[in-house]
Amino acid sequence: MEWEGKETSDNVEDTRGMKRTGLIAGGGIGAIVIGLLAAYFGIDPKQAQQLANGLAGQGRGGQEQAAIDDKTSEFSKTIMGMTEKVWTEEFKKNGYRPYQFPKMRLFRDQVDTGCGTAPSAVGPFYCTADKKVYLDFSFFDELQDRLGGSKADFSKAYVITHEVGHHVQNLLGYSELVDRARGTKREKEMSVRLELQADYLAGVWAYHAEKKYHILQPGDIKSAMETANAIGDDKLQKNARGWVSPESFTHGTSAQRAKYFSDGLKTGDASKSRLDRFFTVPFRNGQLVDP
Repeated sequence: MEWEGKETSDNVEDTRGMKRTGLIAGGGIGAIVIGLLAAYFGIDPKQAQQLANGLAGQGRGGQEQAAIDDKTSEFSKTIMGMTEKVWTEEFKKNGYRPYQFPKMRLFRDQVDTGCGTAPSAVGPFYCTADKKVYLDFSFFDELQDRLGGSKADFSKAYVITHEVGHHVQNLLGYSELVDRARGTKREKEMSVRLELQADYLAGVWAYHAEKKYHILQPGDIKSAMETANAIGDDKLQKNARGWVSPESFTHGTSAQRAKYFSDGLKTGDASKSRLDRFFTVPFRNGQLVDP
């Protein structure tokens, strides 16, 4: 992925090393980081949990880790800068109200948020209460180690832009639709719809970022698609307990996550009619029935 040397965002706070205590009350890709480690990297879920608990500060010297974190910070600021440009233009083009930039907070160990306190290795997530994207360095350390080199960059961009997609949903009122369903029989269904729409929005971003910045290199799309495919509820459940329960899905199947990211990447369409479809098409057996 060609990302270096491009304009960066000023809306990023680097708070690595600031420790907190407690638990997060939120969601996003970060909420299933343990399952991602288990499903994507083919390791036992208990080992993944132990790995995640001990990720921060292990395996590298202080100077080496600081250099890696500096690069992750610069990468994240660059991707955020691209999202600001793309979504400002897309909101204007589609007749939405002006795009409000989210903040991003980078952390290692724990961090306080408007949704609660996030523990170490929670991964990337978005908090609707304070309109911030939170990115745990430990998550990207593991993604980088497993994928290696620049191959991990577009996968990292995918998870950041998925969380920015949640911010777009928050601004456009889709998050409120899901909030209204909490505590009802449609709660999990609405969560799946929201997550798949966020995958689609990440693809829309990639479509326009490529046209604007020429960021893609051979293998980038395949890497991101593999990441999207690895974190579907079906694969996570199958890996963790050996069987799948569609009625408990909250993020969608692997195939659908990859499908909707791909759809966004192919169309670049952020129109209201396109986004509304995620909440109007039928939903059966834990999946959107979208012909």
